[in-house]
Amino acid sequence: MTSNPTGNPRPTPDDWLTIGEVSARTGAAVSALRFYEELGLIASERDRRNQRRYPRHMLRRVALVSVAKRIGIPLQDLRDAFADVPLDRPPSHQEWQRASRGWKRRLEERRQTIERLEAELTGCIGCGCLSMKACALLNPGDTLAEDGAGPRRL
Repeated sequence: MTSNPTGNPRPTPDDWLTIGEVSARTGAAVSALRFYEELGLIASERDRRNQRRYPRHMLRRVALVSVAKRIGIPLQDLRDAFADVPLDRPPSHQEWQRASRGWKRRLEERRQTIERLEAELTGCIGCGCLSMKACALLNPGDTLAEDGAGPRRL
């Protein structure tokens, strides 16, 4: 840490944080931080007492993991989005932008899938026919007809 004009220590990008400090700053539980590290979403180093120390730039990654979880993005998708963002140093603006574009594509695909599902459900609910034979959502291609008459999934 360096000092500001008042003499108080000021954090620098090279500071290392304990797992408790990262937890306090991000709101993520210590157990969650360990889990994220197991998945390769974040990284730490061990000090001479074998305690985890996180570089300050991990705070941004933990914040992004928290946002992704809150909106229902699977951690595997996030790991894929972060694949080219370095763990061993603060990522450059360009590296974050590249990861952001990849994540945006995934979110767009997810949005389109949800919209298709919404349209299918709206059609099914609005129809009211309860026909397994005609329902494209529950019986695509009428594959259940081979099993005979009557309800097959209920």
